Amino acid sequence: MVLFLLRRLGQSILVLWLMSVIVFAGIYLVGDPASMMIPDSVTPEMRAQMMSALGLDKPALAQYLDFAGRAVHGDMGKSFATGLPVSTLIASRLTATMELAVAATLIAIVVGLPLGLVAGRWPETVAGRALTFLSSLGFSLPTFWLGLMLIMVFSVHLGWLPSNGRGPTTEWLGLQVSFLSWQGLRHLLLPALNLALFNAAMVLRLARSATREALLTDYVKFARAKGIGNARLMGVHVLKNILIPIVTVVGINFGGIIAFSVVTETIFGWPGMGKLLIDSINALDRPVVLGYLMFVVVIYLLINLVVDLLYSWLDPRITLSARAS
Repeated sequence: MVLFLLRRLGQSILVLWLMSVIVFAGIYLVGDPASMMIPDSVTPEMRAQMMSALGLDKPALAQYLDFAGRAVHGDMGKSFATGLPVSTLIASRLTATMELAVAATLIAIVVGLPLGLVAGRWPETVAGRALTFLSSLGFSLPTFWLGLMLIMVFSVHLGWLPSNGRGPTTEWLGLQVSFLSWQGLRHLLLPALNLALFNAAMVLRLARSATREALLTDYVKFARAKGIGNARLMGVHVLKNILIPIVTVVGINFGGIIAFSVVTETIFGWPGMGKLLIDSINALDRPVVLGYLMFVVVIYLLINLVVDLLYSWLDPRITLSARAS
């Protein structure tokens, strides 16, 4: 366990360093933030002072070393646009994005997994074929179009759910969350559904394929020969053995939802990190974009670590030392 964690820590440090170089180089090539931040009407002396204050008068390598030196101590710098620390800006939006990501992932699992078991158990029936078709439809629908349709149906025509914003929040464990109030839940439902549909379709498809393979294995045939009921067979013997690929995909997609829920947050006016990223890119606010992307890398590394730990819990034959090697 200790060896596994040490190896994973070394790999994470190497990945973080490589990603910091790639991300910084990419952002540096995008454009000159001075053209966005400094008005053309200022004198050359004032422009030089502002460039110096922002650190833009230094060569690219010096700017990267400044960033890396601060990042090692947990300081991601300050926003060019607001002057606030980047960590403060990300923290202020993180709760909203995490709330949306967790809700969407839960919906995807609760909907996709049971339906995938049904589709895999009875693949040639009308229900099995209909579920397979619905999963293909879920893959095909663009997120932005689905979000607009959800707003048109449930907000504009039926008037059941609000179309914009996060609604009232309630303090919970020091965090401001919206799911503890009825109005907050109403605001959360549509964007969570919008994000969940693609993931639910993926979970359904994976569960269907894995279930069909599991039903052909010897241990399932033996369980049937012992007279084990269908519900116990599917709920215990099959379900546990199909979870490993599903956990992998759900974990990766969870990181993707946290990092890149930009479209959904923009359509529904959800005040999360995706909207912060879009606003920062539009303003060429390098420190915020850089800090955001590095935060995303850390999130992915943590999720991969949790997924590896879940592997050994789901299947004791998979040891952490084997995963590390």
